[in-house]
Amino acid sequence: MSSIAALSDQSRSSLSIAQVQKSSFSGHVALLLDRIDCRLADSGEQREAIFRLRYQAYVRDGGISPNSSRTFSDAYDETGNVYLFGLYIDGELASSIRIHVACKEHPDFPGLEVFPAVLQPALDAGKVMVDSTRFVTDENLARRYRALPYATLRLSGMAAKYFSADYLLAAVRVEHRAFYRRIFHYQLVCEPRPYPLLAKPICLMMVHYPTFVDQVHQRYPFFRSTFFERRMLFEGCRWQSQSMHELGQSQGNGPPFAELDGARLIKR
Repeated sequence: MSSIAALSDQSRSSLSIAQVQKSSFSGHVALLLDRIDCRLADSGEQREAIFRLRYQAYVRDGGISPNSSRTFSDAYDETGNVYLFGLYIDGELASSIRIHVACKEHPDFPGLEVFPAVLQPALDAGKVMVDSTRFVTDENLARRYRALPYATLRLSGMAAKYFSADYLLAAVRVEHRAFYRRIFHYQLVCEPRPYPLLAKPICLMMVHYPTFVDQVHQRYPFFRSTFFERRMLFEGCRWQSQSMHELGQSQGNGPPFAELDGARLIKR
């Protein structure tokens, strides 16, 4: 066999292995999703459980100092445009994520406080943003279910789809940037800076959702969702108005965030 033929066979073999691995991973996530119960935290008991889980995760990673309440929450948990979710496996709280859906009429979200020069011009231009923060997992369950982070972050894309968002935001630590860039095509737009209540600096990453959603879904089919799923999670929120949906109809027509006034794409 010639060296070229051998190389070709080796390439096909590597490609097949990669395809099997990707298919296997997607299958694992899909199986986990079948076991997960996603709940909007609308009771004090559910919220307190999430705040305790947050506290454990942030103290463990050195993000905050221990406190006597052994909970971690802030004013953004009470805004009118927030969704606080808990994900449960066999009835046990496994992870949580906080999602703010922001627009010009509803500008209360944590990213704007820290990165106003980048985000305020986008809001003024009528863009809709999904800001996902306080993403935490139970240490033991995350070790047992490696797909748990993907199942949790899936909610951000579901929110973006439901509200016809222009941008997904991720305020993350430096060591987490590669994950968001690899999986979701996020791009760095602001270097790390101090972030309220957190001990470690946070950088801002963004992705223009309409541009990359099809690529992400093709590579990771488990990120797809049905309209029924999205409606069950997001319909009938206490702040949603017709103006939000009117703003959302322009999704995909605006420029990428790097072209908006005040935003500067940082290439890595």
